[in-house]
Amino acid sequence: MKKIVAVLAATTALATPALAQEISEFRIGILGGENAQDRLNSNECLREKAEDLLGVETKLFAPADYNGVIQGLLGGTIDMAWLGASGYAKTYLSDPEAVEPILVKVNNDGGYGYYSIGFARKDSGITSLADMKGKVFGFGDPNSTSGFLIPSIEIPQETGATMTSGDYFGEVKFTGGHEQTIVAVSNGEVDGGVTWADGLGAWEDGFNSGALRKAVDAGLVDMNDLVQIWQSKPIPEGPFVVRKALPADVKVKMTGLLASLKSMDEECAYGVLQGDAKGFMPITHDAYEVIIEARKLKSN
Repeated sequence: MKKIVAVLAATTALATPALAQEISEFRIGILGGENAQDRLNSNECLREKAEDLLGVETKLFAPADYNGVIQGLLGGTIDMAWLGASGYAKTYLSDPEAVEPILVKVNNDGGYGYYSIGFARKDSGITSLADMKGKVFGFGDPNSTSGFLIPSIEIPQETGATMTSGDYFGEVKFTGGHEQTIVAVSNGEVDGGVTWADGLGAWEDGFNSGALRKAVDAGLVDMNDLVQIWQSKPIPEGPFVVRKALPADVKVKMTGLLASLKSMDEECAYGVLQGDAKGFMPITHDAYEVIIEARKLKSN
């Protein structure tokens, strides 16, 4: 943390006061994963702190899908967002000059990886991918790393079949987001699905952080009714990004705010980070080269 503060102090010294006049508002985009109102509620404290810090009106935007946030960043109508690694890759491939990664969530074990978790209802009798043959499999969003990109690469490696409906799974369908997948599996609308979790802590709690933890906190699901059927290799956590075109002092202030959020307001950090985590650490574009290559391959 001392190192971050020192870097921020040095960068702030380079930013001239005149730059602060260049923005009239600040807009934070929030990826899908839970319903829009819950997303807005979880991030309202961040909005208030950003508004106080920047001295301009700060707004939250919770588009219906991941692409809404990506297009907002590309079009300049969103200034900052926490993207998944695949969402960052799509943004970068669309315009390398649009955004820059600043920080990444750090788990309680000090790492910044997470997992795509495959799961089903316990009473379905499904305990593995083999049991899912001929059944309905639920993805989240096409631009989700854990809800689509990684499982669509790794699961076929295990099944030896494509993800096309009728090949191995009876049907493969998009639910629209992580929360929707969890609810769809829980309600029996799909036989199994994938979502994200840090893989730390207890299954019964929905792990320490991630979509399952948020669903447990919201009372949407009892993890004792679900069973894990698959887990991906570790995935790099997606970055908090800011638009490159923003004034330097705005980037520095927002980086500093996020970096100190956990120590400043633990409850706020819990909502923003979607569960219990250590906080943030600096991250650069290089950490996402492997995901960018994976997206390139999928688009060919």
